[in-house]
Amino acid sequence: MENSKRNTTLSLKLYFLRHGQTARSRENVFCGALDPELTPEGLEMAQAFAAAYRSTPWTAIFSSPMQRTIATAQPLRDALGMQMELRDGLKEISYGKWEGETVETVARDYHDDYIRWSADPAWYPPTEGELAVAIASRALQVIEEIKQQYSTGNVLIVSHKATIRIMLCSLLGVDVGRFRYRLGCPVGSVSIVEFGSHGPLLHALADRTHLDERLRTLPGT
Repeated sequence: MENSKRNTTLSLKLYFLRHGQTARSRENVFCGALDPELTPEGLEMAQAFAAAYRSTPWTAIFSSPMQRTIATAQPLRDALGMQMELRDGLKEISYGKWEGETVETVARDYHDDYIRWSADPAWYPPTEGELAVAIASRALQVIEEIKQQYSTGNVLIVSHKATIRIMLCSLLGVDVGRFRYRLGCPVGSVSIVEFGSHGPLLHALADRTHLDERLRTLPGT
C-alpha cells in the first residue's frame, strides 16, 4: 500500500516546446529580438504537436509573447479552448547588434565579442545583447510562478532555443555558460521535466517524434 501511494502521487510536469520553423531558423542566422512568422512548415510543426498532445490533460499554457511562439501554441490552445498566458520572461535572448546576421559575419565583424561569448555566454553577452545569467533570472521567475500556482498537472511552456536550454541547464544543475554545448533544441522539439520529491527530473530532451520524417529533416536549426 505504501508503494502504491508513492506511485500514484501527482506531480508537476513542464513541457518546454520550442517554436516551429521560421525563415530565420531555416537560414541559421542570429534571431532573438527579431519577430519572424512561422513558415508553412513551422505551422505544420505546431499542428503536429497539437495533434499528438491534444489528449494530454493540460493544466495551463504559458508562452513567450513573440509571434512565432504564440503561433506554435495556437493549434493546441484552439483545440482545447484554453487561455494562453504570455510572459516576457520566456522571450529569446537578445543578440544585440548580431540580430539577423550569420555566424560567419558576426565572427568577422565582432570577432573579439564573438570569441568571448562562445567561450562563456553566461558572463559575456553578444555585442549589446543579453547575458545568459540574465535570461536564467527572468525565465526562472516564470517557472517559480508556475510552481507556486500549480503543484500538480501538465503545463506547456512555449519558448525559444537559447531560453529553453538555459532554463533546462538551470533546473538540472548544468553550468548555464555551457548551454550551447550541452543540450540540443531543434525547432518543434519538446523537453519534459517533472518536479518530484528529489527535484527536477528530465523525462525527455528535444523529442520530435510527433513530427514526421519530412519535418524532422528540414534544413536549419
